[in-house]
Amino acid sequence: LFHLADWGGNVFPGGSLQGANSENWPILVGQKGAVYLARLAVGGIREPHWHPSAWEVNVILAGRSRWVFVGPNGTQDVFEAGKGDVVFAPQGHYHYFENASATEELVALIVFNSDAAEPKDDIGIGQSLTAIPNDVLSAVLRVPVSVLEQIPTAPGRIVIVKRPDGQTGAKPGSAA
Repeated sequence: LFHLADWGGNVFPGGSLQGANSENWPILVGQKGAVYLARLAVGGIREPHWHPSAWEVNVILAGRSRWVFVGPNGTQDVFEAGKGDVVFAPQGHYHYFENASATEELVALIVFNSDAAEPKDDIGIGQSLTAIPNDVLSAVLRVPVSVLEQIPTAPGRIVIVKRPDGQTGAKPGSAA
């Protein structure tokens, strides 16, 4: 038994992440499993990332979420999920989700087939972008280097952020 809701977890500007993994629940050592409770405030975004060695199952417990996936060969999926929906993120697929509601918190239960502590098993966009030289990003994104020089060189772990403008992930004209 692990009291997930009582576990301190980590608090970020856009929400929180509480987890049971091999570091805090010894029974999971070698079991290839971990579970997390993610809470995203209005305007909260789970950093775009991918897992090189795990898939994940996301169960939406409350609120609405907007998801974006990029898979092999540039396939893209963008959709919304609500309470009771289950979203599968395949191993190696770049993805993120955000709170799509303008009024309520998003709560999701996330199950991984890895016992590693989150976010130790993901590669986020923040660390990815800051590891690439600006002249290379400039060539790939076709923007002037001066635009890229505004990106901080060491953002640290981002995990869950909040939109600075107070907007939500809801599509224009959609019910949030």
